[in-house]
Amino acid sequence: MIKRSSLKWPIILGTTLLVLIVVLLVFWIISQATSQQYVLLAVGIVFFTLIIAGVSLYLVLSIKEVRLTQRQANFIDSVTHELKSPLASLKLYLQTMTMREVEPEQRRQFHGYMLEDVKRLDALIDDLLEAAKLDQRHREEPLEDLDPLPILKKCAETIERRYELPGSCIQIDAELCVVRGRQHDLELIFTNVFDNAIKYGGSPPKIICEITSKTRTRILIKISDNGPGIPSEMRRKIFLRFVRGGSELERRTKGMGLGLFLVKEFVIKLGGRIHVHGRGPLSGATFEIELPGRAGDLAPVRANT
Repeated sequence: MIKRSSLKWPIILGTTLLVLIVVLLVFWIISQATSQQYVLLAVGIVFFTLIIAGVSLYLVLSIKEVRLTQRQANFIDSVTHELKSPLASLKLYLQTMTMREVEPEQRRQFHGYMLEDVKRLDALIDDLLEAAKLDQRHREEPLEDLDPLPILKKCAETIERRYELPGSCIQIDAELCVVRGRQHDLELIFTNVFDNAIKYGGSPPKIICEITSKTRTRILIKISDNGPGIPSEMRRKIFLRFVRGGSELERRTKGMGLGLFLVKEFVIKLGGRIHVHGRGPLSGATFEIELPGRAGDLAPVRANT
């Protein structure tokens, strides 16, 4: 496990150094001004300013590094939990079927449960691979004109099956429009946003998805849930890699802190924007995804040259 570093000592050390440098600079200015060494005074002020800027930059970078280390530690805890839970479940079912004879109906149930655990592991590995690919330069597939409604419905059905929810849990209200993107990227975006809304939604969860044309060349997709919402100070942080609310050792929801990070990265790759706020048709958070596209019917698919 990665050691959870504290921000206390970097902040204290950096602040102390800055205070000492400022005090030394004041005495330097006073002494040189008294002796009328103006050239030396100007040179000294420039050097002291550079030192202050360097120490300030070092403090900022140190704080960022410590925070990244903390997020990585949470990520390791999260991945460990996400791997151990389905593996323990698979082991239990296999041991049960090996140690004693089970009824055919119960065997079918066990097979269904094990298949769900395998799918969970598969989704985990897919997210890790997608996150790794973002750091590599590789040739992208061409963009296409796609109808977002069938993709949204497919993603909604996937999430509803994953959490065994009724079909009315996710409501989609869509204008006739076309989105410029890639099938795989859009499925990843919508699936992860729906998954996040279900995990942090109310009980029972409810999601409303609205698709409208924002301008002649932009499509706006709003996904709202009925959860408690996201605090204002967390609304930008949730799109960072490894960020999840609370401690991983005390968490109540599944995940690794990669879902919304992948969503933002893929939205940007498609030339879009995403942000979250508390205004919407339901009481919880509302994600607004803006993508290139247009209103109207689906035209013949054109490859991006």
